[in-house]
Amino acid sequence: MRLLLRVADAHDALTSRLAQGVKWLALAVVLVQFVVVVLRYAYGSSFVWMQESVIYVHATLFMLAIGYTWLVDQHVRVDVFYAGWTVRRQAAVDLACVVLAALPFCALVVWASYDYALRSWMQDEGPMALGGVPFVPALKSLIPIMGVLLGLQAVSVGIRCVAVLTGAAPTHFPHRQRQGEA
Repeated sequence: MRLLLRVADAHDALTSRLAQGVKWLALAVVLVQFVVVVLRYAYGSSFVWMQESVIYVHATLFMLAIGYTWLVDQHVRVDVFYAGWTVRRQAAVDLACVVLAALPFCALVVWASYDYALRSWMQDEGPMALGGVPFVPALKSLIPIMGVLLGLQAVSVGIRCVAVLTGAAPTHFPHRQRQGEA
């Protein structure tokens, strides 16, 4: 179990580093969108490439940071019952969700989007609109990458859930220990 927990720790560290890098894209989205609005309404002008870049940056931010959101337990969940459960029961439910929902979903996303992205690269697909950003294949490639990143995070969470259920760890969300929430 220690080896698996070290693997989960290593993956979580990589996920955290990736999130630290892409978090600045949120600022980029806001700044570029601000410039687009000012250009449009104050000067009556706009650039297609600038409008599309908001889509590209926004998609990159969310697709690359999806695993981190789960790592820090900030993903969407209905806590009506969950919040009052013991850590072991939460881990059991989360493990079931990893196995029955998250991993099959990630496999489906990768399976369904791989050819879509590959075809875009093979066709050397151009911008969405005349004068737009010419990186459509890279944008489409984010979809299977997101599936892989989320799947790896699901495995990491699953390992931690098993550790909680076997008594090898106090929680399956390590940030709770650092914050004193365990």
